[in-house]
Amino acid sequence: MCVGIPFKLIERHNEEGIGELDGVQRKLALQLVPGAQVGDYLLVHAGCALQIIDQTAAMETLEAFRAISDEIR
Repeated sequence: MCVGIPFKLIERHNEEGIGELDGVQRKLALQLVPGAQVGDYLLVHAGCALQIIDQTAAMETLEAFRAISDEIR
């Protein structure tokens, strides 16, 4: 099992892209999501996009992570 973090795809260059989360940009491997388009939300683990998710799921996941983070501070 892995923990995937939602990133928004802001650039795509063949099998690589740039994802953004809270203003931070990361290089992403897109081989497992060949249909991903700029603007899509991707579930990412260790720099590899695992699947395309909808915006609602992305926002709910990020909200849950933030709530957990707030609790452990």
